[in-house]
Order: sequence, then C-alpha cells, then structure tokens
Amino acid sequence: MKTLNDILKNIQPVKVFGELNIEILDIQSDSRKVKPGSVFIAISGTQTDGHSFIQKALESGVRAIVCEKLPKDWAANITWIVVPDSAEAMGIIASNFYNNPSNKLILVGVTGTNGKTTIATLLFRLFKALGHKSGLISTVVYCVDDKTFESTHTTPDQIILNKLMAEMVDVGCEYCFMEVSSHAQAQKRTAGLRFAGGIFTNITHDHLDYHLTFDNYLKAKKSFFDSLGKEAFAVINIDDRNGHVMVQNTKAVIKTFAMRYMADFKAKVIESHFDGMQLILDGEDFWTPLIGEFNASNLLAIYSAAIMLGQNKEEILRILSSLREVSGRFETVRSKNGINAIIDYAHTPDALVNVLKTIHQIRKGGEQLITVVGAGGNRDKTKRPIMARVCAENSDKVIITSDNPRFEEPADIINDMVTGIDAQYTKKTLTIPDRHEAIKTAVMFAKPGDIILVAGKGHETYQEIKGVKYHFDDKEEVIKQFANSTIC
Repeated sequence: MKTLNDILKNIQPVKVFGELNIEILDIQSDSRKVKPGSVFIAISGTQTDGHSFIQKALESGVRAIVCEKLPKDWAANITWIVVPDSAEAMGIIASNFYNNPSNKLILVGVTGTNGKTTIATLLFRLFKALGHKSGLISTVVYCVDDKTFESTHTTPDQIILNKLMAEMVDVGCEYCFMEVSSHAQAQKRTAGLRFAGGIFTNITHDHLDYHLTFDNYLKAKKSFFDSLGKEAFAVINIDDRNGHVMVQNTKAVIKTFAMRYMADFKAKVIESHFDGMQLILDGEDFWTPLIGEFNASNLLAIYSAAIMLGQNKEEILRILSSLREVSGRFETVRSKNGINAIIDYAHTPDALVNVLKTIHQIRKGGEQLITVVGAGGNRDKTKRPIMARVCAENSDKVIITSDNPRFEEPADIINDMVTGIDAQYTKKTLTIPDRHEAIKTAVMFAKPGDIILVAGKGHETYQEIKGVKYHFDDKEEVIKQFANSTIC
C-alpha cells in the first residue's frame, strides 16, 4: 500500500491542502483513466493543458490532485498539492509509486539526433547474449527481458517509464537501455530516474518545429548529461564538435570515442561491402555485418559503454561481430536478379548524407542509385528542401514522395522539398505523392546491380494521414514489387 506521503517523497510543494496520510491506488495524467483512489497530475502540455481536465478528474472520484495552479472553485474534500513544475513532479511521484525501479537497475540512456535506436537495441542484444537479463525502451519496441510491447514514443511518459522498469525489476533484469529524446528532456520525462550512464551520438538539424531554435534543441540534449551523478559515466562522440559541449556541466566520468580524432576509444573502417565491413576497433581486427561509417561509430559507442559497464573486451567483440542491423536501419533487401534495396529511417539531412555516403563507398561505380524520399507533415519544415537537395546531389534518380503527411497536404510537403533542388538536377527528379507508386516506379527504373534507397520511415509499418494510421511497410512494399517485377 502506498500513501500520498510515500509518493511525495523528494517533492517540495508550494502549498498542500488536505490530508497526506491517505492510501493511493493509482497515478494518472490522463483524466479519462482516473478512477476512485487515483492521484491526478495536471500537466501543462504542448497540445493541451491538464489543468483544463481537473473537473473531469474530480467527477471520476480522484483522491488527490497535483497541479501548478489551483482552480477558482477547488473542492475542499480532496487533497491538493501545488508544485512549481507538474511534469518534473510526475517523474518523481511515478518513481516513488513504483518503488524507484531505476535505483534497482543499471540504467543507460542514449541521446543524440541519429543512432539512438541502433545503439540502445544492440546494447540490449549484447547484454542478453552476455547472459544478463535486460530491458529496452526504444523507438521501435519496448522489451522486458523476453517480453515485447509496441512502442508508442521514443521515450514514453514518466508513468509508463517507471511501470516498465518496475516490470523489469520484477522479472530480475539487471540492465535497462533506453533512448532519451530531446522532447523527453524538455518535458521532464526522465525526472526521478537514476542513470548509471549516458551516451551521446551526435546532434544535427532536427525537431526545430518543437524546439524552435537549434540552441534550444542542443540545451535539451545537454540537460540529460547535466543531470548525471558523479557515479555515472558519460560516453561522448567527439567526431561531433558538440560532444564536449554536452558534458561541460556534468558530474559524470567522461569518456570519448571517435572515428577521426584522438579519443579514449577509436575505430577505423578498413573495408566496406554490402554484406558487412572490416574494422580496427580499439586496436582489434573486427568484422561486422553492419554497413557504413555511421554504423562503425554506433558500434564504437556500444563497445565503449560495455567496457564502462565492466564487460570483457573479447566477449564484447565476439558477440558484437554476430549482431545484425536493427529493423529499418540500413536494412538490405536483394532481388533475384541482384537489385539491392536499402530501407532506412533517415529523415534528417545529416542522416541522409550518412546513408548516401555509405552507399557511394560500397558501390562499384556503374550501378544506378535511385532514392525514394519524403518528409513528415506537421514537423520541421526547414529541413525539407535540404533533404531533397542532399538526395538530388548524391543520387542518379530521385523520387520525392509522401512520408507521414499527417494533417498536411502531401503536395504541399513535396513542393517545400523541391524548392531545394537546383535546376541542374530537375531532370533526374520525379514527384510521385503516392508512396506505393513511388516505390513501384523505383523498381521499374532499376536494372540488375542497381541500388534503391527507400528513406524516411524505416521500421514504421504505417502511414499517418489526417489522423488515421494506414498499414504501410517500406520493406514489405519493396519485397512485393520485386516479386511483381518481370525482370526479377
């Protein structure tokens, strides 16, 4: 049994009205889920303000309300806790309610623009293979040891996070690896959690629709490292000039990794092929089925973190060499006649540059590179023309199509993208709003040996249009078109 006093530990309220020594059955930030015995936490969100739903929570039999401001007519028969920041309070309350599960796990957070999913997922797979029960919280899936759940957010809210981690503790997990998004940091979703370590991948142009400026975006990422304790480690990529910025104010032990500069952990690509690459990783010859310098950097981050977590070097390298790519991350599909299709989640200019650069490093020179790309609706518009320009400059043919248009018109998004394409590239650029038709056309254009890049959606199995998610899977679509193609 938890009392209100128990779950308010480490909270410093501005005001408290009512009884604190009362039993609490549940905590909620969604008024629709409130039931008798619940605590309702009113969050001032970006889309809606939870304070507007206090009355609905009262009608559902709520026992206490945590808020930043009292309503004019507040009921005296329940307990009111006024706090400076409801989102931060919710993290601490959720941790207390679920018996502070992050204190019982070795929790490692991964943040940055690109590479978070690959690093968190492969760390999870690595530690499972090393014999450690582990959990995963990622863009693709949530895992509690061998149980998997559909992912709803890169970093779920404070209540879901702590509930998942409590389940991990219950089944005996030692480790948890999680992606930490910039949205999560800005919205205090990691408040109340204790991290054993953090990994910084890189930071590039993204999410300016939410953060408004690059400086705000950078500060959101940096705040994660600011919050690490002196017992934690911070593993940072210093190939990115903002790597050192991330840890300017951290108390954590800092370790660096890099492909190009002197660092605590180094790697170098020796050979690249479509079936993998040869590296020198921390002084050792190393083969991996993963492809591309960006994946070499991801592997280096994973290796560095595993060493910091006290694992054996030889065992780390042995297991890493057998791990395959994460769904939708430079995932290859080959047709019967030798057309290589690559499915990748790249949806920022920098991610597209990395993927296209990797393809050029592997290709022999005579193959045609056909890129299918779109941009998400109701997201950062400033990156759209840059994404199109990057693809046009680095591909033999480009097909601009829909991604997840959400509540925007696909034609408007495509028009924004094509403004970035120079006149010299317009002849090799097509616009096909229907993503199915765009992929079909790319396959029709391709000859044996050619390469098709389908970018932007990766692991996603839906296309979001006007608030509805319709089934759409890029990999599934490519396989279908390969099967239907007369030349395959």
